[in-house]
Amino acid sequence: MVTIGLYVMGVAVLVALIFAVVWFVFGRGEDLPPVEKGTTLTRLPRAGITGDDVRAVLFQQTFRGYKASEVDWVLEKLAREIDELRAVVHDLQARDAVDSAAADTGPIPVADPPDGPGRGR
Repeated sequence: MVTIGLYVMGVAVLVALIFAVVWFVFGRGEDLPPVEKGTTLTRLPRAGITGDDVRAVLFQQTFRGYKASEVDWVLEKLAREIDELRAVVHDLQARDAVDSAAADTGPIPVADPPDGPGRGR
């Protein structure tokens, strides 16, 4: 029974020694210091958001998932961008409808000058 106890103690000391060596050689594995409270690394451009921008978004993880304020911010930014793009599409469609209506009526006749035809100044 004493042999098993010594064996378990020896394995525990060996595991602790290996852990300590790895800890000092490789560190904690953090490349950057922790982000200060109230700040975020979540970024999107001011306008012209592309699919790659959205795919590159990273949220700070908390105990129960992602930080809700960051997710809300990104969703609001994307919603505004979609609204702006839809407004541009609507304006372009309206302009296209006006242009096609003008093309259907034919050329606009040019009126004679008020002096009458053939009169010089």
